Amino acid sequence: MSARLSSTRARAALGTSARVSVELLLVSVMSAVALWLLGRMWSIVWPLVVGLLLTTLTWPLARLLRRFGWPPALAASAVTVLFLLVAAGVVALIAVPVAAQSGELSEGVVQGIQKVREWAAGPPLNIGDDQITGAFDTAVDRIQDSAGSMATAVVTGVGTVVNGVVTAVLALFLMFFFLKDGPRFLPWLTRQLPGSLATHVPVVAARGWDTLGAFVRSQAFVGLIDAVFIGIGLWILGVPLVLPLAVLTFVSAFVPIVGALFAGLVAVLIALVSNGPTDALIVLAIIVVVQQLEGNVFQPMIQGRGLGLHAAVILLAVTLGGSLAGIVGSLLAVPVAALLAVVWNYLREQWSDPAPEREPVPTAEPVPAADPGARAEPATDEPQSGAAAVVS
Repeated sequence: MSARLSSTRARAALGTSARVSVELLLVSVMSAVALWLLGRMWSIVWPLVVGLLLTTLTWPLARLLRRFGWPPALAASAVTVLFLLVAAGVVALIAVPVAAQSGELSEGVVQGIQKVREWAAGPPLNIGDDQITGAFDTAVDRIQDSAGSMATAVVTGVGTVVNGVVTAVLALFLMFFFLKDGPRFLPWLTRQLPGSLATHVPVVAARGWDTLGAFVRSQAFVGLIDAVFIGIGLWILGVPLVLPLAVLTFVSAFVPIVGALFAGLVAVLIALVSNGPTDALIVLAIIVVVQQLEGNVFQPMIQGRGLGLHAAVILLAVTLGGSLAGIVGSLLAVPVAALLAVVWNYLREQWSDPAPEREPVPTAEPVPAADPGARAEPATDEPQSGAAAVVS
């Protein structure tokens, strides 16, 4: 006979499921409210995020100056001024030429997509489906419309430019204050929080800061290495738009996996249009080799310890961030996922049961050392009599 279901266990399982469902619903509602509030305060949150990211890049130099005896305000001022000079040099030497060639870059991508479509329509594929052709035409039209809208926004979008300038100025001021007063933040936070929060929150904040700094600095350095090596390869092959492609490679490095694929696709399309399929295949080989060196040599050496995130998690985080907030969401997806992993790992440490203590292994008792002053009795194999045993 088959075993009958237990009504008591069924009711207990149903009650547990209902309780867990209600708790998950409450957590989802609170998360949605937090995201809504974050969106309403984005004009303040975005400069704060940019200021924190800039601080992670400049903090090692400020810390070095403070170790040499510089006052905090002077060290923060020197680092901020140096950062402004470097940023101005980058804008003058790189950003202006890149902006001047951005139109050619977009046209080259469109022509590359068109050439791929023509190749797919011929042998050996012979793809003649009108829907696929219409999809390619739609993609080309969207790219052209996007390029035109971006150009229009650059020319006429005064409000966007003003908001960008305000964000940059606020981020610079916040970076200065973070560099100047950053080490005093955790002690201040400890004094403000009650009970056990005064212990847990500063620890999580310190771990999150270390993780964020390691990610930003390593990605910046790895992106610079990728841009230099890929740019040299493109320059040797005579591919046009080397500087914009190198800058695109550097910026795309901050979006793991997806950014490298996008930058590599653009470089291959430009090489296909300008130099032909042979050079396009060589560019593809160069990109694959550089990406393999980055993933297996450069990044482990520079980053030291990883973020503790699987590649699938990173890919899903970038996809979700891009769908929720566009380019900004893609840029911030991996750091946010890494910070959530830090919080989760700390909660696991606090909620885990302590490891069972091992019982001590019994050891033989040490034999007491003989008294050198005692008189040694002669050993004998004969058994002692009862009286002698009592006396002794």
